[in-house]
Amino acid sequence: MQDADRKQKKSAEARKTYHHGDLRAGLVEATRRLVEDKGPDRFSVSDACRAAGVSTAAPYKHFADREEMLLAVAREGMQRFHDVMQAAVAPHEPGSLEALTRLGLSYIGFAQAEPGVFRLTFGLTRTHKDHEEMVAQGMRNYGVLLGQIAAHQGKAEVDDAVLRQAFPLWTFVHGLAFLLIDEKVTALKLTVDLEDLIRESTRKLLSA
Repeated sequence: MQDADRKQKKSAEARKTYHHGDLRAGLVEATRRLVEDKGPDRFSVSDACRAAGVSTAAPYKHFADREEMLLAVAREGMQRFHDVMQAAVAPHEPGSLEALTRLGLSYIGFAQAEPGVFRLTFGLTRTHKDHEEMVAQGMRNYGVLLGQIAAHQGKAEVDDAVLRQAFPLWTFVHGLAFLLIDEKVTALKLTVDLEDLIRESTRKLLSA
């Protein structure tokens, strides 16, 4: 009984909070937690309502459907992703091997910290064209790498040479991130020094 009472009280407190506070933010956060716990494909609106302690009608004050709720989680995740990458390169000389190494580590670190959101973000790639804001945020995130490569090449702007050098670096780190969160590295019982691997791979790709 005590557990049931605590759950009822928690649900009532959540309803009160979202009634007087930010219902939309509460639902987005509940959706994010569910995406991490269950994965984007197994999330439901009713699950989010239960987690947020609100009625099943509440989401429709802010979202048209389930996809809009997931899109909101993806957009906020992309912003956090951008902030993490920017923070990683900020202390280092733009375009330096150290800056690019830290950028790669931050990319993988975000994937490991928020694998559900990471999967959601890239799982929506096929529909990004329908959402201008997602396209813009995706390019802004990729732009962190492009800016570092431009600085490495001593350029003020991104040109074809920057794009050609950046793409292999991105695909390497992106693929590695998925191998790690899919536990392929663990399954093969491989011992990987991520920092050393990223630094040395980056060095080789920059000199290619």
